[in-house]
Amino acid sequence: MKALSALVVGGGTPAWAEPAATTLSVAAFPAVDQILKAALPEFEKKYPQVRVEVVGREFADHHTAMTTAIATGSKLPDVMALESGFLGRFAISGALEDLSKPPFDALQYEKLFVPFTFQQNRDAQGKVVAIPTDIGVGALFYRQDLLAQAGVAPRLLGQSWESFVATGLDIQKRTGAYLVTHARDLKDIIIRSNLQPGEGIYFNERKEVLVESKRFVRAFDLARTVREQRLDARVQAWSAEWAESFKRGTVATHMMGSWFAGHLANWLAPQTRGLWRTSALPDAAHAPWGGTFYAIPRRAAHKPLAWELVRLMTLSPTLQLSAFKAHDAFPALLETHRDSYLEQPVTFLGGQTARALWRDLAVKTPAVPLHKLDALADEIVNTELDKVLSGKKPTQRALADAARMLGQRMRHSA
Repeated sequence: MKALSALVVGGGTPAWAEPAATTLSVAAFPAVDQILKAALPEFEKKYPQVRVEVVGREFADHHTAMTTAIATGSKLPDVMALESGFLGRFAISGALEDLSKPPFDALQYEKLFVPFTFQQNRDAQGKVVAIPTDIGVGALFYRQDLLAQAGVAPRLLGQSWESFVATGLDIQKRTGAYLVTHARDLKDIIIRSNLQPGEGIYFNERKEVLVESKRFVRAFDLARTVREQRLDARVQAWSAEWAESFKRGTVATHMMGSWFAGHLANWLAPQTRGLWRTSALPDAAHAPWGGTFYAIPRRAAHKPLAWELVRLMTLSPTLQLSAFKAHDAFPALLETHRDSYLEQPVTFLGGQTARALWRDLAVKTPAVPLHKLDALADEIVNTELDKVLSGKKPTQRALADAARMLGQRMRHSA
């Protein structure tokens, strides 16, 4: 077989030889698998003898399969897509290729990306373990028709978290609509907002547990107020009831990543076209919410080709914009943010130039350092919040219990 002697990675460093007749395996979740398949003709132009096999699974199934593949070394793909919320456990495990070293030299690309997203792809030693392709910028979505019916000015939603909750009372009184789908929504955004340098969501760089901080106290207290005032619909995210609440207009607002607009328009509630608007989060908060990265497992079989595919998917402005237009995958690549597409009105959002708003919010969004216990911390904190919402515990005790459990796990995992 002929070798790919001309294959180049990183900043022009020749890669090790790779057989031309190769099958490259890529694992992804919706709609990343569709974005990959659409880009394959471009890749095949450069490497016509390379066959790319894209294995798509549902979101949860994909990340479970990748966890199993990493643990067992069986059925490892050459490239895996990872959602930001799962990146920490993979990064800290040491199972992903260090892309900051030769021949990859990924740090040379850092300034090409939205700042916060290229800080989320490091392990505890600062190694680059994945390259971002799309970002999730925390944003508020609200039903303009319900606010108009209630006689409420949209700016009142954003003045402060307290104003947000108070406005919800007016909306419910005059329209019957809930303010949010679940009280947990407030907690999820507030604990991720305006992080200080060296802070993760749950832990800081000094390995201290942060869940008893003012950020968490405020998040729990406001979530409890929302529940006590009966302002949340008490439906779980991604459930059938959750989707139905958007279709029927029984919920007035929702806080999520900017990609949520595409979900609404394409499958959640397309019949509500023109009724939604978007804005910055309340209280001048800035928070990352989701995003996709491409990583190469350390034991991948075809690393040179895998890196070429990763570079194509993350560094091509044309492909990034195509994914944005087809799937609302907001590009991580800064060059795309100058495209006129971002200035165009979004019909689903009543003609707002929403993409330009999200672009401006993206540069103000803080990075969230990864920690291997983030997923566990999320479970523990949610369990304690449920006890607060049901009246079984006060905020301070619930957070103290969460801090104690996380402290124990940190000591055991050290």
